[in-house]
Amino acid sequence: MKNIRIAGLDIKWFIIIAVIVVAGCALNVLPAGMVGAFLFLMIFGALLNQIGNVTPFVKTFLGGGAIVCIFGGAALTYWNIIPADVTENCTTFMKSAGFLDFYISALITGSILGMNRRLLIKAAVRYLPCIIGAVAGALGLVALFGNIFGMNAGESIAYIGIPIMGGGMGAGAVPISKVFESALDIPSETILSRLVPAVALGNALAIVFGGLLNKLGSAVPKLSGNGKLVISKDDSLKEEHKELKVEGIENYAVGVIISTAFFALGTVISSLVGKLGLEIHPYAWMIISVAVVKCLGLIPEKYEDDAALWYSFVSKNWTAALMLGIGIAYTDMGQIIESFSPLYLVLVFVTVLGAVLGSGLIGRLVGFYPIEAAITAGLCMANMGGTGDVAVLMAAKRMELMPFAQISSRLGGAFIILMASLLVPVFFG
Repeated sequence: MKNIRIAGLDIKWFIIIAVIVVAGCALNVLPAGMVGAFLFLMIFGALLNQIGNVTPFVKTFLGGGAIVCIFGGAALTYWNIIPADVTENCTTFMKSAGFLDFYISALITGSILGMNRRLLIKAAVRYLPCIIGAVAGALGLVALFGNIFGMNAGESIAYIGIPIMGGGMGAGAVPISKVFESALDIPSETILSRLVPAVALGNALAIVFGGLLNKLGSAVPKLSGNGKLVISKDDSLKEEHKELKVEGIENYAVGVIISTAFFALGTVISSLVGKLGLEIHPYAWMIISVAVVKCLGLIPEKYEDDAALWYSFVSKNWTAALMLGIGIAYTDMGQIIESFSPLYLVLVFVTVLGAVLGSGLIGRLVGFYPIEAAITAGLCMANMGGTGDVAVLMAAKRMELMPFAQISSRLGGAFIILMASLLVPVFFG
């Protein structure tokens, strides 16, 4: 026990601080705002992450700490184990206060700026076919199995396949319900109630698949790049594993400024383009902006290293807290329980499986490692957007793939919305 460390703390000190947090919750005096929310998520996120990473079946087949943090947080909320004020505070911290955006901006900016420039260019050109393969595999399998079990193929695709592959809730299911509303003359709220369970269950299974693909990669090494997407013997296309040196505390400050500045730039571009009638999520523009800057070498290498250093700090220290926050703020255990039926579960399962198989196969054909292609172009299309990306990559132990995961969630999600507007009149017209 003396050698156990949780959240960087010796077990004795971790227990002391955890008792303080529990006392604050029990007396309903845990500080409001960022202080209370961050402390609660850091302590109990680290605890649940530790439990998941040492529990035999969970750590081996279900993604370890990631899935325990998410579903543990959802369960704590659903069964009112934590006070409502704490739940509300953590939800506000994740959503309105922007902790999720802060985290993802660090990951996207740092991971892209830390990549090999030539590798980034070469991978991006081949990535779209993988997304198309994932969508074709997912919709094809759900239509086939829907027919087998007596469900109309069009309904299987429209109410299960499309929402799962649509990029989450806010950027996926909600705009998709609006597309359905205009095409079918049915209130979007009615349609959304049918889409949400598919999104939630698809996200859950995507996380599980992330853990399983990591296990498969370990068992069959030739299928995996261990976090590298592109198969290449060209030394100039190998990842650059240079050691990032901390010259001073200002390195982290520069990393914070650069990552948040790129998020602000994405938001500005999204707003300007939105006035022209083209709605694309700020994350997508942030990805494009960072990639263009990286490919053209527009900022000094020192600043790129600072952004990569900040990304490393954030991913190592805050991921468990974020996972717990996702469980509390974004995962509705009630919806998952209500939609849990054998047929529904089978159709969701084959949708996610189709995404994995389609993206993995096409990925191999275009020169990607199948495991990494299936995780990014497949599972990160099938999960709940940015929150799901973090969970899937953590379960798969491949956080360095975040830039490609975000391409799937944001640009891929936009592709699904466009496709839905074309297919719904065909299915139900």
